[in-house]
Amino acid sequence: MDDPYRNNVNQQMTEGGDYTYTQDGGGQDGYPYQTDYPPQDEDAASDATEGADEDDQMYEGEYQGIPHPDEIKEARRAARVEARRKARMAAQQEEEEENLPEQYETIMEDCGHGRFQWMLFFVLGLALMADGVDGFVVGFVLPSAEKDMCISNADKGLLGLLVYVAMMVGALVWGGLCDKMGRRKCLIYVLTIDLVFSFLSCFAQGYGFFLFLRFCSGFGIGGSIPIVYTYFTEFLQMDKRGEHLSWLCMFWMFGGLYASFTAWGIIPHYGWGFAIGTHIQMHSWRLFILVCLFPALAALIGLVFMPESPRFLLENARHDEAWMILRQVHDTNWKAKGEPERVFTVTNIKTPQTQDDEFIEIQSETGTAFQRWTVRKMTMLQQVMANIMSLSAPELRLQGLLLVIVWFCLAFSYHGLGVWFPDMIKYMQYEEYESKVRIFHRERVERFHFNFSLVNQIHREGEYIHDKFANIEIKSVKFESSLFENCYFEDVKSTNTFFENCTIKNTVFYNTDLWQDKFKNCRMENATFLHPKKGCHLNFQEENDIVIYMVSFLGSLAVLPGNIISALFMDKIGRIRIIGGSMLASSACTFLLLLSFSQGAVICWQCLFYGVSVAAWNGLEVISVELYPSSKRGTAFGILNGICKFAAIIASSIFAAFIGITKIIPIFLAFAALVCGGMVALKLPETREKILS
Repeated sequence: MDDPYRNNVNQQMTEGGDYTYTQDGGGQDGYPYQTDYPPQDEDAASDATEGADEDDQMYEGEYQGIPHPDEIKEARRAARVEARRKARMAAQQEEEEENLPEQYETIMEDCGHGRFQWMLFFVLGLALMADGVDGFVVGFVLPSAEKDMCISNADKGLLGLLVYVAMMVGALVWGGLCDKMGRRKCLIYVLTIDLVFSFLSCFAQGYGFFLFLRFCSGFGIGGSIPIVYTYFTEFLQMDKRGEHLSWLCMFWMFGGLYASFTAWGIIPHYGWGFAIGTHIQMHSWRLFILVCLFPALAALIGLVFMPESPRFLLENARHDEAWMILRQVHDTNWKAKGEPERVFTVTNIKTPQTQDDEFIEIQSETGTAFQRWTVRKMTMLQQVMANIMSLSAPELRLQGLLLVIVWFCLAFSYHGLGVWFPDMIKYMQYEEYESKVRIFHRERVERFHFNFSLVNQIHREGEYIHDKFANIEIKSVKFESSLFENCYFEDVKSTNTFFENCTIKNTVFYNTDLWQDKFKNCRMENATFLHPKKGCHLNFQEENDIVIYMVSFLGSLAVLPGNIISALFMDKIGRIRIIGGSMLASSACTFLLLLSFSQGAVICWQCLFYGVSVAAWNGLEVISVELYPSSKRGTAFGILNGICKFAAIIASSIFAAFIGITKIIPIFLAFAALVCGGMVALKLPETREKILS
């Protein structure tokens, strides 16, 4: 049936390309078409449209908003063209990204391994050494600091906890930032923060301020490990990575040796301290913190003369800067080898597309300097968070989960036993000391001059009448339910000495440190305190401190053979066998701890455990930087190192809780963690012949 709307309608094209419709039967040219025009007979047809071309006819669905089939075809054709264009661009970008690792590896092989890498090796080694020193500082200064600042047992534990929390946060933050700001720049920030706040902590007289400064210092130095390994990896060719990253791990051992040796030589010497005015007392433990800044200071000075990672620059489309640095590496190495005539022949390096142009455009459109700074930092934060989220991509998810398990298990057992060893030695010393205590019961001493020290004694229900205690030291002595009448105490120094349920009558205390906290439930009758030495006072004659320094020194030295062996065999037998074998061998060493019935045995098994387990640390740090692409390497390593610090926090609290109760539970926990981590490590992909992606 014919459409009634087409009857007696003449279709004409205007100059602008629009159609007008006129009625033939009405005799009026240009009469506008009306939708209510009366319908014609079904057979009627317009003479004007009878011979018209079909293409010039009106599309019936136009008035109903339905697109013309030709328009649909055109839109589909344009969409296919756009899709093909995007696919070609994606393929080209993927090809460039795939070619960059291979081209970069070829360039590093052409540059060779020589003087430049060794200079960078020592500079970054000093930064790693600074991290190792900071790991020992708190443990060494705490025995002296708790007496100098009157720190309670609860606050004493808070210091070690907060420092590890700060290092955990620092690893997460700086690991992510170094992928966006640059390895060198972030490492300079990290060392500067550590230097400034560690230096200020030397002069902090209050515990709260000291705690805050050490937290800030830990936040800075906590980012050093992820940055150092990421930075150095990108200057190494494939066949040198495993060996030289393992050699770099030795500087953490040097940090432990340096801290132990300097603590041993400085802290026990009270005479090395000095005063600044009347309010700042610089005791020897504060000088020790000052000396511990030297590795970080040396690393910071050396880092000023080192360039940025060229791989980072290429990932951020900074081609010219990367080319100049690579030429510097090439010329430095070959001149040192006696071949200065060798020319750096690389002229073009493919770089992947980045979002830097958009980032700069956003900055330039913003008005004030503060607004530009805000936009810059917020954009960088968004990029870091996006980088973290990208680690959950399917191709990275499995290997990331395996690495998290291995890092956690190794850190849990290593740091847990690291706390257990010295605490166990202290407990054995305490038990030995307690076994030699002398007990005096109901003794009566009258008109006697005590001019000799009282050490490790218990006096119960004694009576002391008209006695004089002058120029003596009272160490680890307890008076229980005793009577002191008409006695005189002068120039008395006390350590771990208490009076419980005693009666003090007509007694004078002159220039002593016997104050209210020393008397528990005592009855005072006409007792006089003249020139008391209130607060806490240092005692540098503690024998236990010397033993702990020696234990830490020997434990740090014991990892030397393991470091050497792992460095020599890392590229020969592979990372996976090193990690798995070391962790499983370390688990076997934990059973020997059941035989630790003396201090010497504990020290011996500690050295054996550290020497065996260090190879697993080296292999784990090498594989962690090789598994992830350059744009995510620092972020991933920072997360893994943060998990390591988290495991250390948990392990130290758990293992310390069982000191003096049982050895079986800590040993079993360490054994189970090492076996679990070792078995999981064997599932990791081998990266010995992997080009950095």
